[in-house]
Amino acid sequence: MNDERTRQTRPAEPRLPAAVAVMAAIGLYAVLPSALQIGPRFVIPALELLLFVPLVLANPRRMSKENRLLRRLSIGLVLLIALSNTTALVLLIRSLVAGEATAGGQLLAAAGQVWLTNVLVFALAYWELDRGGPVSRFRVDRPGLPAADFRFPQDEDHDAISEVARRSSARSGWTPGFIDYLFVSVTNSSAFSPTDTMPLTVRAKLLMAVESVSALMLSVLVVSFAVGLLGP
Repeated sequence: MNDERTRQTRPAEPRLPAAVAVMAAIGLYAVLPSALQIGPRFVIPALELLLFVPLVLANPRRMSKENRLLRRLSIGLVLLIALSNTTALVLLIRSLVAGEATAGGQLLAAAGQVWLTNVLVFALAYWELDRGGPVSRFRVDRPGLPAADFRFPQDEDHDAISEVARRSSARSGWTPGFIDYLFVSVTNSSAFSPTDTMPLTVRAKLLMAVESVSALMLSVLVVSFAVGLLGP
């Protein structure tokens, strides 16, 4: 009961962290080399902004309002960012494997951009899907939340020592925010496996697997390419 009262009185999740991530992903794609982009340079970024603006207008400061249209726009935005970055990743890998790359520094910078965008887009996907999304996690009391996709350490710290247990989900009403999902994405993309947060559902496991494999492939190919640049 204590966590339900806490959830009803605390403010909704801030919009800013996720908004910064979206804008960063759009900007990173816009400055990629033309060979890694779909069509004219600013078509995809413009489409992404077209989806993003109504989402910000609906929830400019905190994630407190949602309806079916907003939910579809939000998921559609994440899918568009993911599709465009996946295409850039495929084109980058093809360029590396086929030996078509000549501008080594530019290509390595592009690989970093694709990797960082990958981290951001998977963080956004985890944030949008887990327990019904950011608005659902705020508005719905815990017994009514959709099943969790991820198990965070706070979800099982209620029986730890007092100073740790105070921050647990059961005692404080804590629910994950965007920064928590960003951390999950960063560690999964760096360690190529889950770290402190475990996937519980099939879709969460598939998403984390795709992120790990794509990051691993990119890392191996970039290292190989960099070694080749240093060779005789």
